[in-house]
Amino acid sequence: MSVPTGGRLRRFGQLTWLRAKDPGLAATRRAARTALVMPALFALCNEVFHSPTMASFAAFGSFSMLLLVDFGGPFTERLRAQAGLAVAWAVLICLGTLVAQMTGLAVLTTVVIAFVVLFSGVVSSVLAGSATALLLAFVLPVSSSVPLSQLPDRLAGAGLAAAVALPAVVLLWPRPTADPLSGPASLVCRTAAAQLRAEAARLDAADGAAVAAHCLVAALRTAHASARLRKVFDATPYRPTGLSTTSRALVRLVDELTWLSAILADHPAYDTAPPSCDPAARAARRAAAGVLEEAATLLSDLRGDLAPLRAAVEQLRSSMRALERSSTARLPVGGPVGDSPAEVYGFIATLDPSFRAQELGFAVLQIAGNVARAAAAEQRSWPDRLLGREPASLTDPLTSARERAAAHLGTQSVWLHNSLRGAVGLGVAVLLADLTSVQHSFWVLLGTLSVLRSNALSTGQNAARAVLGTVVGSILGAGLLQLVGHHSTVLWFLLPVAVLVAGIAPAAISFTGGQAAFTVTLVVLFNIGQNPDWHIVLLRVQDIALGCGVSILVALFFWPRGAAAAVDKALAEAYTSSSRYLAGAVDYALGHCGPAEAGAPAGKPTLAAREAAASARRLDDAFRTYLAERGAKPVSLADMTTLVTGVVGLRLASDAVVSLWHRSGPSCGDADKTDAQRAILGSSARVTEWYRGLAASLESHTRAPEPVPPHPESAARLVESVRKDLIDGDGQATALAVRVIWTGDHIEVARRLQPVVAGAANTGVVAAAT
Repeated sequence: MSVPTGGRLRRFGQLTWLRAKDPGLAATRRAARTALVMPALFALCNEVFHSPTMASFAAFGSFSMLLLVDFGGPFTERLRAQAGLAVAWAVLICLGTLVAQMTGLAVLTTVVIAFVVLFSGVVSSVLAGSATALLLAFVLPVSSSVPLSQLPDRLAGAGLAAAVALPAVVLLWPRPTADPLSGPASLVCRTAAAQLRAEAARLDAADGAAVAAHCLVAALRTAHASARLRKVFDATPYRPTGLSTTSRALVRLVDELTWLSAILADHPAYDTAPPSCDPAARAARRAAAGVLEEAATLLSDLRGDLAPLRAAVEQLRSSMRALERSSTARLPVGGPVGDSPAEVYGFIATLDPSFRAQELGFAVLQIAGNVARAAAAEQRSWPDRLLGREPASLTDPLTSARERAAAHLGTQSVWLHNSLRGAVGLGVAVLLADLTSVQHSFWVLLGTLSVLRSNALSTGQNAARAVLGTVVGSILGAGLLQLVGHHSTVLWFLLPVAVLVAGIAPAAISFTGGQAAFTVTLVVLFNIGQNPDWHIVLLRVQDIALGCGVSILVALFFWPRGAAAAVDKALAEAYTSSSRYLAGAVDYALGHCGPAEAGAPAGKPTLAAREAAASARRLDDAFRTYLAERGAKPVSLADMTTLVTGVVGLRLASDAVVSLWHRSGPSCGDADKTDAQRAILGSSARVTEWYRGLAASLESHTRAPEPVPPHPESAARLVESVRKDLIDGDGQATALAVRVIWTGDHIEVARRLQPVVAGAANTGVVAAAT
């Protein structure tokens, strides 16, 4: 057996360190690709075509298209995105060159273009991830006014960069094609299926304690897998999804799997022994486990066969229909029920195992639907992809884009704030560079672009680090030029190294290190073929500092408080709209309890559902900004995640109520005159009022209201109404009675969530006070 030498151990240690700093070697991959292509194109344009203009745009074009973006998905989607970026570069270069002739027009156009580029990122992560690259395409030409005769050289340089970038992303260390969410989502499905089977086995066992340990291990695995999925999802400053149907379906899957994990972890407390489990509930659990297993298999290969998943879904639907029939038969409406809370809740708890199976079944059907849509989209023919034909029941890309954009056209939108600040910041930088006659206004714009971040505090920190990095890079660059002297040929050999380090440094070292390495790269690039002048290098520090100052002032003007305050407001808005949706869902449910001659039940709360989904998207963006913000945070990540997950649970519980009733028509009888409606409405009002109070406390940074306790009087009224009014002519329970009780159970789930959410909110209040 060979023993590793000291050199091999050092190399292994360095690689381990790099992988720890740069997971998946994503930054290293982009940097290595750019280090090969960028110097080659710069040399070709300088030494062969003898066009400095073409060389500059080829260099920055390749830098932008290979280092600043890293499109995911299949090769065809990557090439399509790269081609789109190339076309956008051409358009922006033409526009920037035209408007650079007049200062006023240049400033106005900069504001408009920057806002459109930055705000469009809310539609898709492809656009969000391309924002810096697109802005660089406009900043380059607008920062220097040149005759229009140079426009062809600029376009030729950018076109050459695009022509090389297209094959480079496929052939030079290509990015893995797997969607980052597919693997973790598949694991959650498998672990949740194993937990469902373990719980069903425990309910079957004569001695439940014998398999309790196995259930505990399965539950821990599910919780761990769900946390890992959420970590991957939250790891980027924007939702890891594009406009493609597959991506949009997968990103919905995250919320649904988070909700499923919360359902599996939620165990109601019983004053007495848990009721016996309906065999139909156990069958429904096993059917749900089968669906999750097929979904996990399909997530591992979205081009796999959809038939097994569809068959499993149909089996689950059949099991859920059988569950409702069995629950109706098992509801003991004919037996005596005492007045004590224990007896009242004991009657309701008769259906608790069945309700939990129904709740799980609904969640699993939602998950299966999104997995099936993602797979169907992935398996579309090329003509269908080209024509944009969507699988059934999923909105087309333009409709989805409009919905996402509309959700952020409000004063509380983090994305809108960021877009306005970035647009005005770049516009002011263009104006200031022109008024002060800065020789290289590109550096001012670069400084502004480099440090515009989430809020004033963070921007100030980034500005300090950007100036420090630029100073360090300038000093290193000046020293390097002093060492090189008149041997400028050496700079050609240093350029690939500088580009490689500039690409890796932000991930492996720090933002400051990345800024320093980028400055050294520009120093080397601008001095190739010239007499190296270190005096000019040091003068660029003032330009960067000027750009940083612009970004700080604009950030203070547009967002003077920071990401923590923004996420509090987003949470308050999300809880308010989600509680409104829950109230609307309950009203919709009870609209089915009237007599047939009263007409059709009230329509679905579609508007409330859309508002809740829109506020959830705004919260998601604010939460990502909060995660990306450096410095101490008043609320721990665990507590903030609990608050965000609470919104998900509240909104999807409302979806479950709507789904429970949407296939049933108005019910005959006198149910509309009973106490059942008043009991359910009372419970709904207490729960939703608490969440509105929570929203107010989050916005005012005060303690959350005390969670709503169980309400025995309301439960007793519901039980009495079910036993007297929601029965058929033979005195037997009806499906209507079961649905009414299950509606109350969904409200109870939202109530049981309150202590956990309140604890997280109050911890944040205490932390902020200290």
